[in-house]
Amino acid sequence: MTAEPYGDSGPATEDRVTVTVHLDPSDWSRHLAAETALGLRDDPPWIPPVWFYDETGSKLFDEITHLDEYYPTEAERSILRRHATEIAELTAPRCLVELGSGTSDKTTLLIDALAAHGSLRQVVPLDVSEEVLRSSARTLAALYPSLRVDAVVGDFHRHLDRIPRVDGSTLVAFLGSTIGNLGPGRRARFLHSLAAALRSGDWLLLGTDLVKPVDRLLAAYDDADGVTAAFDLNALHVLNRELGADFDPERFRHRAHWDEADERIEMHLVADGDQRVVIRALDDLVLEVPAGGHLRTEISCKFRQASVRQQLLAAGFDTAAAWTDDAGDFLLTVARRI
Repeated sequence: MTAEPYGDSGPATEDRVTVTVHLDPSDWSRHLAAETALGLRDDPPWIPPVWFYDETGSKLFDEITHLDEYYPTEAERSILRRHATEIAELTAPRCLVELGSGTSDKTTLLIDALAAHGSLRQVVPLDVSEEVLRSSARTLAALYPSLRVDAVVGDFHRHLDRIPRVDGSTLVAFLGSTIGNLGPGRRARFLHSLAAALRSGDWLLLGTDLVKPVDRLLAAYDDADGVTAAFDLNALHVLNRELGADFDPERFRHRAHWDEADERIEMHLVADGDQRVVIRALDDLVLEVPAGGHLRTEISCKFRQASVRQQLLAAGFDTAAAWTDDAGDFLLTVARRI
């Protein structure tokens, strides 16, 4: 672990900003390799969605969030615009933690309201990307000169116990329906781990995408312009580069699939013929994909408001308030650690 000031914005920023690294690059690489090997040996095979987000994939995802078909980003933003002041008054936290923070773009709506309320003293963005965190920490410090910014480079599956302890309550924001990328078992374990990391009276702000007509869901994950398809296929280029795989991306096609039983979207890469792929960095692991077979690249679970409340309660959180956007597409829930 290393902690250091981020001081290239002048003395005032240097006094208020730290970046603490809990994620050793070699450890993270081993973890990803082990997860990927586990997934590729499964039936059907899958890969961790982290392989989407190289520079090209990140740009494609940003493009996706602006597509007409892709509603979640703007739906959640609209709820924050409308209810951020209520969230601030209800939770009045001294510390705001954002899990999977990225650039903290949407979170500024919340920070504005919390800063205006007057309780907030510290912002803790947590993400796996040190480079992104250093940039976002500098930006947040410049935007909010009254706040400390203590960035944490870590994995929210393994480093929730590194959330700073403060005098006063903490609000953890987990936005973007990122929790939908976790299946039921892993989701329950995550929520229990988060509850264990918090104290009674702390708060959780959770964003979840809601169940809706299947045609709208499929369109959101398979847009007419093919941006999502390019994003999905780019993961194969990343695996080739990072793990020495020999996928031929031109022999796969993107497919969005709705799993009715589990109420989730799955993104698949479907083989157009028998494929034999060797992944050299995974001890020459051989992946055989028959024609029409697929590699699952992402799950995105959809929720119902009652089930969100029940899952939170099972983990030790009591729902205090919940709002949807005007179309009823997305849910933002505030829950208190019991």
